[in-house]
Amino acid sequence: MKIVLQLVLWVVIGVLGYLVFNSVMGPVRFNKVKEARYAKAIENLRDIRQAELAHKTVVGRFEKDPTKLIAFIDTAKFTLTQRRDSSFVRFNKILQIDEPKDTVVVDTLGYASVKDSLFKGSDRYKNMMKVPVEGKDANFELDAGFIDKNGIRVSVFEARVAKDVLLHDLDRDLLFQEKQVVSVEEVNGPFLSVGSMQEVNTKGNWPKIYDTNVTTTEE
Repeated sequence: MKIVLQLVLWVVIGVLGYLVFNSVMGPVRFNKVKEARYAKAIENLRDIRQAELAHKTVVGRFEKDPTKLIAFIDTAKFTLTQRRDSSFVRFNKILQIDEPKDTVVVDTLGYASVKDSLFKGSDRYKNMMKVPVEGKDANFELDAGFIDKNGIRVSVFEARVAKDVLLHDLDRDLLFQEKQVVSVEEVNGPFLSVGSMQEVNTKGNWPKIYDTNVTTTEE
């Protein structure tokens, strides 16, 4: 009986030790995987933003259809221009004299492929709408439209992915806490996103640490 009690005691100690270890290391593992997945998702969001800004430059508005946005990159070209100061003489009929006038002349120098300008030979833009999480077949949400800003109709866009999607296979309690976070050093709220459908904004909602080449990997 004494041996049985000792065995039971060792099992209890082992279980308690595992629970204590897991309570400490669980958040550490969660954050490591989270940071790695956020970094990959942010790379895609940056590409989407670049593509949208190019679309607005060429077409005059943002695009809400991912398929059309990718097709745009494949075929569109930037117009290369040069602005230069110039002047001319205009006859003033009232004063009956010639008057010099200054102007700006815009010369078209040629055209450059949007694809080559933004992605320099890479075709990663073709998969930029896919959420880069193994075992999860999902796409970034994309929307675009117009809002009224001081009486002016302004084009806006937003691309985002839910933390529930990015961290779908991680601890549910830690995921719930992650969605509630409010901090200047974290991604606030339930989504990782760039742009906004409520205001004129093309920034991402991630902290600056992700703009300094985060290289964390999952284990």
